[in-house]
Amino acid sequence: MNQIKNIALASMLCASACVSSAGQTVPPAITPDPEIEANIQKWLKQMTLDEKVGQMCEITIDVVTDFEKSKNGFALSEAMLDTVIGKYKVGSLLNVPLSVAQKKEVWAAMIKQIQDKSMKEIGIPCIYGVDQIHGTTYTLDGTLFPQGINMGATFNRELVERGAEISAYETKAGCIPWTYAPVVDLGRDPRWPRMWENYGEDCYVNAEMGVAAIRGFQGDDPNHIGENRVAACVKHYMGYGVPVSGKDRTPSAIPRSELREKHFAPFLSAIRAGALSLMVNSGVDNGMPFHANKELLTDWLKEDLNWDGLIVTDWADINNLCTRDHIAATKKEAVKIAINAGIDMSMVPYEVSFCTYLKELVEEGEVPMSRIDDAVARVLRLKYRLGLFEHPYWDISKYDRFASPEFAEEALHAAEESEVLLKNDDHILPIARGKKILLTGPNANSMRCLNGGWSYSWQGHRADEYAQNYNTIYEALCNKYGKEQVIYEPGVTYAPYKNDNWWEENTPEIDKAVAAANNADVIIACIGENSYCETPGNLTDLTLSANQRNLVKALAATGKPIVLILNQGRPRIVNDIVPLAKAVVNIMLPGNYGGDALANLLAGDVNFSGKMPFTYPKLINSLATYDYKPCENIGQMAGNYNYDSVMDVQWQFGFGLSYSTYQYDNLRADKSSFNPDEELTVTVDVTNTGGREGKESVLLYSSDLVASSTPDNIRLRDFEKISLKPGETKTVTFKLKANDLAFVGYDGKWRLEKGDFKLSCGNQQTTITCTQTKVWDTPNR
Repeated sequence: MNQIKNIALASMLCASACVSSAGQTVPPAITPDPEIEANIQKWLKQMTLDEKVGQMCEITIDVVTDFEKSKNGFALSEAMLDTVIGKYKVGSLLNVPLSVAQKKEVWAAMIKQIQDKSMKEIGIPCIYGVDQIHGTTYTLDGTLFPQGINMGATFNRELVERGAEISAYETKAGCIPWTYAPVVDLGRDPRWPRMWENYGEDCYVNAEMGVAAIRGFQGDDPNHIGENRVAACVKHYMGYGVPVSGKDRTPSAIPRSELREKHFAPFLSAIRAGALSLMVNSGVDNGMPFHANKELLTDWLKEDLNWDGLIVTDWADINNLCTRDHIAATKKEAVKIAINAGIDMSMVPYEVSFCTYLKELVEEGEVPMSRIDDAVARVLRLKYRLGLFEHPYWDISKYDRFASPEFAEEALHAAEESEVLLKNDDHILPIARGKKILLTGPNANSMRCLNGGWSYSWQGHRADEYAQNYNTIYEALCNKYGKEQVIYEPGVTYAPYKNDNWWEENTPEIDKAVAAANNADVIIACIGENSYCETPGNLTDLTLSANQRNLVKALAATGKPIVLILNQGRPRIVNDIVPLAKAVVNIMLPGNYGGDALANLLAGDVNFSGKMPFTYPKLINSLATYDYKPCENIGQMAGNYNYDSVMDVQWQFGFGLSYSTYQYDNLRADKSSFNPDEELTVTVDVTNTGGREGKESVLLYSSDLVASSTPDNIRLRDFEKISLKPGETKTVTFKLKANDLAFVGYDGKWRLEKGDFKLSCGNQQTTITCTQTKVWDTPNR
């Protein structure tokens, strides 16, 4: 061991500068705090190997739960705490007790008991982590915000930051310091069951919203997380959202250029914004599991970015290197591969044997002590930055704004800006008071459907039980229009929960809904999906269920106008029923206030402003993203080879209607030609030409007209959301660095090449010219 350089010295040197894998000196992503670093060195010198490997282990709360005593209220097992913390020195616990959300007082009492044990046995506080994915999802009575896909649809950074800030406050109210959010995977395959957790298909949107969420969670000083803030854990690093099969945790095959340019981009932005931790993608890319990929974990993150944060695995993913992926013969060998690749903490989550294996590997020389000290330093650093050594737990009584009306108003506002109007023929919307409404469909009277997964329980299946104080769509419409004006006849209903049967429907009663339509002026059909999460949400057919489509078809035959409400975590194919509807609203998963938001929007009390954060497919075998390659959208070739490829989608990325209309004029750049080191100022005038006040998301795109690697058809480069009164004009200004127009070439290097670029915004276009080519030798611009 004496021959191994002391990682403590190395980390102190790296605090000021680090040499990346490309041989470049890189400034630290977060400027270290000298006092924290000195404390870390003291601990590393005095800790035993048992204590060090224990700090790298994370165990689920079930392991230390006394289930017998918990029949009368949650209780921990002192005996198991003695084993897990006393004997194995485990440094982290996670997950929700009894698999369902708990009151903040239960959380606080539990964590105090854990911290008392940890401080007594080790002198180092435990760090507790939980999946507060869309607001305070696992603390009863907390504020649930719309899911990530909805927040992406707002195109409003301020809403995302504020939502994360509220979630942090309410999470801290239960003594929980660490949240496994934000999710910045790219939702680029609608078959994938986790598409709704992120901000959509575009890398820039995910990067911007991820940075906003990190600011909301952590505040402005990553070295000193305030009493109302928590540590963020950005996930899932990376490329998780494009499995070849479309199914969760199955292999991907991402080209290196696309991995660097698009999938890495949100994580790069997050780390530069001060993200303190990161969780790894459970999958396999091009044959290599991410948890075993030293290049991506150590080189790209720790060396190239000089990042001193913590890398934690996802659920049981080190074991999966052996049991599932077969790149290790034993679990012990899997531990060796993952830790040497750069993993700092293992979410085991049930087996303390991780500690035994890792200790043996160090003693056998298979894992160097320098790697252990580096990982432990990162764990300790996170705990110091959270102030856990001084305050392992805290007085929760001062969190008196928990579940406040102010927070509820913010969540309602976010839901209103997230729901997207996709069709409004003959201006059927808004629906006037006095109209008789038939409300139908399986999603019309369900809090479970509004929230989706990660809501009170993993699969979200207990939301109707725990969210009774909030309004379903039916309840919200009754409040808005009067109960006597709303006829509720679902026609199709979901089966009771049993073994993750989210997709199962009861025998339909479509005739009842058709009969009820005789007494209605307008039909609102709420269709889509029941809640699901992760692998249980896999499906084999993206087409919406036959029962639901048949319901709409039968109702259309009555001649009454139909408003379709799409309430789902991913786009389901609905091309055969869209023509039957006068209006279509995609509400996705808007959370506890989504029903109220929809009622406000349908009544015209609030104007629609959401835009699609993903491309909605029209056909089952024609899945696409907005930034497709030119060859994906061409007409029939001449000659013997009748090749035909046409981009045919239901609704495009960035599309969304309003009760107002907006006119774009005078798109211009301050330079018609530029070099790679310059900054461009781009402006456009936007006028509200309608009769209502509204908000408009102004999206700036670029197209590289000729490049050495086939360029994307179009790329989003910036966005800004503005509010406009009728007749009002505002000039929107974008600052665009020339190197933002660069791409990763076939050689894996960033390139900005001489030539023309088209900028577009609304219906406006202008052309600018890059005067010289630049190739970056560093991994990141």
